[in-house]
Amino acid sequence: MFKTFPKGGIHPPENKITADKAITVLPLPSAVTVPLNQHIGAPAIPVVEKGAAVKAGQIIGQAKGFVSANIHSPVSGKVSKIEPVADTTGYKQMAIVIDVEGDEWIETTDRSATLVKEVTMTREQIVERCRECGLVGLGGATFPTHIKMTVPAGKKCDMLIINGVECEPYLTSDHRLMVEKGAEVLTGVTIIMKALGVSSAVVGIEANKPDAISQLTSLAGGFEGISVQPLRVKYPQGGEKQLIKACTGREVPSGGLPLDVGVVVQNVGTAFAVYEAVQKNKPLIERVVTVTGKSLSQPGNFLVRIGTSVTKLIEAAGGMPGDTGKIVNGGPMMGKALAMTDVPVTKGTSGIILFPDSESRRDEIMPCIRCGKCSTACAMGLEPWLLSVLSEKTMFEKAEAEKITDCMECGACSYTCPAKRPLLDYIRLGKATVLKMIRERITK
Repeated sequence: MFKTFPKGGIHPPENKITADKAITVLPLPSAVTVPLNQHIGAPAIPVVEKGAAVKAGQIIGQAKGFVSANIHSPVSGKVSKIEPVADTTGYKQMAIVIDVEGDEWIETTDRSATLVKEVTMTREQIVERCRECGLVGLGGATFPTHIKMTVPAGKKCDMLIINGVECEPYLTSDHRLMVEKGAEVLTGVTIIMKALGVSSAVVGIEANKPDAISQLTSLAGGFEGISVQPLRVKYPQGGEKQLIKACTGREVPSGGLPLDVGVVVQNVGTAFAVYEAVQKNKPLIERVVTVTGKSLSQPGNFLVRIGTSVTKLIEAAGGMPGDTGKIVNGGPMMGKALAMTDVPVTKGTSGIILFPDSESRRDEIMPCIRCGKCSTACAMGLEPWLLSVLSEKTMFEKAEAEKITDCMECGACSYTCPAKRPLLDYIRLGKATVLKMIRERITK
């Protein structure tokens, strides 16, 4: 039975062009640029100096504070620069530039392809290993994994949900991981279950990935407590609250977190990274990235070292088509346009999409006709047209009262608007302002 969430949702064209493209290892670049802030929280502090020789997997940035993550060298070579560099946001931040001189790894990493299924570490050791290896959520939020694995006092967790939905159009990196690395993913799920102290886990996968559903369902018989839940195709089912509702029927309250209903959600890519960290002692220095677009000659899914230029990824996919009008980092619904391609792949880079010029232009903005389509589409039950107006008119206190912080920024409202209003743009502005107001109130 295909389940789904009951409120709102849309069905944009899937455009899963690379769903049948096996993961390809991208050759090492001549240099990598490794930002020190690839996660939610405080940037890491560099622990190497210019001219230092480093190995792949060696720590080069130390986490600063509670919410932060370690950064490791993705290659072996020599540190050539430590300076502010533009990242995928277009803003400059501190980064470590390394000239590649080979592929020598730290000695403690097991680079064999042999599956290690038995989990021998304790809960505490698992959490510490994930902290040491710099793991963050690979579904886009990049929240440090070791923190999410630690249930705070006063909270209780009885279920783990693994997000294999990948509901964003075009993206297929999680899909390919489930198909090609299913046993490793499920071992990672077992590890996270042990860290959380839960006996039950559900892997939610949308019905447009029948091969992944079949593969993980077959493998799950060999893993205690893990089941696979096929889901109806509906965007934004990959949102934590929507996925929890679809898989369990539990509803996270307004302003609440998954732990408020006893659930922790982790991404498929994160589960695979947990497997590699705990069973292979491999830091998070590479990830699968989908590079796609209707005009690309060789779109695909690439295993790429962190810090590799997006330019190299596009070259591997056949080069930039002449009709390219926009390049998006992430999915078409929640991703953001790149100002340039000479920016590094980070832990949070799930996909690079090249849109032809014909699909890149915004339509003329017309007056709102109060049709209510945006409200019908909102999976959070909000009034996007109202939140947009309040933000545009700087009525932020009213926007807070209308629960603007519940917005998950999925873009369903803008997608459905017949007047082509930039609803999400204004809501993002209002949400950021309201969150700032809330932080200032707390610190007073």
